[in-house]
Amino acid sequence: MKAQPNAPCPCGSRQKYKKCCRRYHLGALAPDALTLMKSRYSAYAFEQADYIIATTHPSSPEYTDDTAQWKKEIVAFGRHTEFIRLEIVEHTPKEKEAFVHFKAHLSSGILEEKSRFVFEKGRWLYAGKEG
Repeated sequence: MKAQPNAPCPCGSRQKYKKCCRRYHLGALAPDALTLMKSRYSAYAFEQADYIIATTHPSSPEYTDDTAQWKKEIVAFGRHTEFIRLEIVEHTPKEKEAFVHFKAHLSSGILEEKSRFVFEKGRWLYAGKEG
């Protein structure tokens, strides 16, 4: 789905996209791992592949140097998936590392994950699934 500034933000904030996750997709740094997680969910929903790539740590198993193919996969996922609701189960913040356990309610079912985030060089990055 293409991002519309006045659309409800997919992250569940009950705000318009332009007042919520859009600022991060345009370059603002997420202040914490939870915000980054929510903005990444919105980025998948709105096919913001560059944001997903830019906020993924190189040590993540999902990271690849083949960004052209990676972008295609992100966009295809967004186009073929309805993002119904994001449920935060638990957020465990620490100074340089944080975990967010979430359930993404999608048209294909529920994706449940405990994600690991790291704070590096002044910004939070997705490092992969815990475990």
